[in-house]
Amino acid sequence: MLGFIIRPPHQLLSLLLCPGLRIPRLSVLCAQPRLRAMAVSSSSWELPLVAVCQVTSTPDKEQNFITCAELIREAARLGACLAFLPEAFDFIARNPEETLHLSEPLGGNLLGEYTQLARECGLWLSLGGFHERGQDWEQTQKIYNCHVILNNKGSVVATYRKTHLCDVEIPGQGPMHESNSTIPGPSLESPISTPAGKIGLAICYDMRFPELSLALVQAGAEILTYPSAFGSVTGPAHWEVLLRARAIESQCYVVAAAQCGRHHEKRASYGHSMVVDPWGTVVARCSEGPGLCLARIDLNYLRRLRQHLPVFQHRRPELYGHLGHPLS
Repeated sequence: MLGFIIRPPHQLLSLLLCPGLRIPRLSVLCAQPRLRAMAVSSSSWELPLVAVCQVTSTPDKEQNFITCAELIREAARLGACLAFLPEAFDFIARNPEETLHLSEPLGGNLLGEYTQLARECGLWLSLGGFHERGQDWEQTQKIYNCHVILNNKGSVVATYRKTHLCDVEIPGQGPMHESNSTIPGPSLESPISTPAGKIGLAICYDMRFPELSLALVQAGAEILTYPSAFGSVTGPAHWEVLLRARAIESQCYVVAAAQCGRHHEKRASYGHSMVVDPWGTVVARCSEGPGLCLARIDLNYLRRLRQHLPVFQHRRPELYGHLGHPLS
């Protein structure tokens, strides 16, 4: 498994990790401005490469696009086939009123810019959480938190509207009432085939619901993606352990692009974007601040792991019928 951490201004720290059960072998190098070849087998270089982008969105939509576009172009230059952006890649507003004001329909100008960018770079894009004015906008005056997948031709090939909204009050982190401006999505979406594998779509708070990840893997998912904007209190406590748990129990790769840093005077995010393999090993992660990390996806390794540890063949669904119901 190959992972890189990339930090502006394009200083590259690369990390070579062997997957799963093997002992990691570490090799660090810097390259300016081009990536130099590393001692790695030709077969691993042939595996699909994905890029995970970490940004600090603000209410400035134009500047946010410039930042994301720079990372996407860098991902394409480094040979990635798919780039993942975090939840709220388009903007993070100061209040629900500003959120609604800045939102757009899927057919609006901003998605048009990303469509053009996907075509220009020849890259698939996971746009992890778009503030979408849906077809019911006029009636509801509320939006959806929509995960959009674009193919390398710029076509929308999948959309998922966040089903679990984050209405929580964490001491020290400030209240979060997503439902003040957002409608929960009505359903899960079938995994979408991409050059990296079959991707199951989720968003941030969804990772706290293992039923969702198990439903996606039973529908064929090989990669679960959790674009996020985790808080500064829940992040250190729960972020990595939840992502690793979802990877282990589902025997999937997990890709989690994250918001980081201070967005404005009212909100900050934890960061630590990462890729986790089906064994639960973190194979790539971003350091502090905006940047990206890269990882190779080895589906043969995933299939071998599922063969050697066939937990889905051992499940007893007749025993679990009430899972997901509210506690009495």
